Amino acid sequence: MNNKNNFRTRGCKCAPNPQNKQWRVHSHSCAKLDVHNWLNNIRLPEKNIKDEFVEVRFKNSHKDFFISPAELNLEEGDIVAIEASPGHEIGIVTLTGQMAEIQMRNKNIEFKNQEFKKVYRRAKVSDVEKWISAVNLEKDTMYKSRKIASSLNLSMKISDVEYQGDMTKAIFYYTADDRVDFRELIKVLAESFGVRIEMRQIGMRQEAARLGGIGSCGREVCCSTWLTNFRSVSTNAARTQQLSLNPQKLAGQCGKLKCCINFENDCYLDYEKDLPDPNIILKTEKGTAIFKKYDTLNKNVYYAYKDNPNHMILLSSKRAWSIISMNKKNILPEDLEENSLDEDNKDVNLDIINPEEGNIERFDKPKKNKKRRRNKKRN
Repeated sequence: MNNKNNFRTRGCKCAPNPQNKQWRVHSHSCAKLDVHNWLNNIRLPEKNIKDEFVEVRFKNSHKDFFISPAELNLEEGDIVAIEASPGHEIGIVTLTGQMAEIQMRNKNIEFKNQEFKKVYRRAKVSDVEKWISAVNLEKDTMYKSRKIASSLNLSMKISDVEYQGDMTKAIFYYTADDRVDFRELIKVLAESFGVRIEMRQIGMRQEAARLGGIGSCGREVCCSTWLTNFRSVSTNAARTQQLSLNPQKLAGQCGKLKCCINFENDCYLDYEKDLPDPNIILKTEKGTAIFKKYDTLNKNVYYAYKDNPNHMILLSSKRAWSIISMNKKNILPEDLEENSLDEDNKDVNLDIINPEEGNIERFDKPKKNKKRRRNKKRN
């Protein structure tokens, strides 16, 4: 029985059925590398070109461009056999024609100085049958290879296996902290599975993207659903958003800083331009006040007097800038809180905290049984 999850990683909504020749299994929104062809309903000028470029996807983030003969007339979703070394590989066409060329320009791929592999043909029934059997072997192969690696005392983790469509080669993706001598491992794997072995080392983020999982937000991790480009995440972004610098909270499943820390960082940087410098000290007749923290999105600032540093006072950015301008003119306001907030924020009481909200023991309270009440009423 075919496993649907194995084909979803290749952009298929289900496994193809060679008997009924249901080749149209390509489905959008089921894989993160799906591309929407916005030129689909637009008639383009005809070109007198013998060959054209197509984009073909394989498993997970494996995607590449190939040259296809014009007489094939490939469409999105076609299962094709493409050139590989050795043998041939099976993939699914995601983009064709001018849209594929636009995608190549976006990825800065040169057309002239680079040699592209060719698309041989549309996949035959025998090709698809062999491809289905190869895909169904991948999970068992991964589990067995992990046992072999542990028996050889190798400090590495095999996270994924990708078989070539003709079952002549298998790519093993692994992660390791240090350099690993896997020459003996390749010999054992080749004898066990009877295919050519290729080892590829990937990073921790790439491993998390392949394995997937649920993040602390309760949703599936972004790298396995839609995120394709990994940007470097620094602790400065966490400081800008005033997040707790706790590695256990800021780290994702990959052990690195969460990619979502960068999502709102630019917004915080734009808002901070309208806020005063935290190194500026506010002077009043009541005393000098030092900066405590920002309420960036509301454009408010917290200050506290040096005499009472634990008591924070909320100021609007306009009030803080006005005090700074008064201090430059050697004018001392009476107090920080004078006209400090807008009319919408005057009634806000920061000291009021719902005791039920912060009490973790509220989860231990037994729930009232409504069924008993109903039974009593009936009696």
